[in-house]
Amino acid sequence: MIAIADYGVGNLFSLRSSFEFIGADVAVTGSADELRDADKIVLPGVGAFRDAAALLKESGLGEVICAEAEKGKPLLGICLGMQLLFDKSFEYGEYEGLGLIPGNVKPIADDLPVPLKIPQIGWNALTFPGEKSPLFKYINEGDCVYFVHSYYATDCAKSTIATTEYGIPITAAVAEDNVFGCQFHPEKSGTVGLNILKAFCEI
Repeated sequence: MIAIADYGVGNLFSLRSSFEFIGADVAVTGSADELRDADKIVLPGVGAFRDAAALLKESGLGEVICAEAEKGKPLLGICLGMQLLFDKSFEYGEYEGLGLIPGNVKPIADDLPVPLKIPQIGWNALTFPGEKSPLFKYINEGDCVYFVHSYYATDCAKSTIATTEYGIPITAAVAEDNVFGCQFHPEKSGTVGLNILKAFCEI
């Protein structure tokens, strides 16, 4: 069973519907016991890093997710959920993440050489900087996925499994052993996104 962590942040309905569409056994849950019993965990998220990190801590789910990931359970962070996997975010201050993937989260606007619309919203192509990750076994380099974000992961080259271009190279996806993250929304990315979720189900 795939458990989608419900800690008060995230578009849970569309994500659950996407997993159901590909035939996965999926549940949306805020129960620590159900996260422990699950085969895989998905950490969604939209909104502000500070608020999401606080909710994870207050609910106790952040501690459970870290413990399960450290045992080797596959974990997929999506959008803000991916950003929460990192050490720190500098979104309106400095806030601690879960520390499962080395790196930091910074404003895109600070690094752009030319002004571009922020947040980055829309479809962008994926580039694979190295060997294709198992997460992308059913898609191809150049396939497009849907992004909505104003911040991006940095200092994480060793963990980066996909990038995209938005004035600068943007970290699109990361992996560290059994921990994966997508800055884009697979559940909003059509067939390409469904194929990414399918691959995660098989990891």
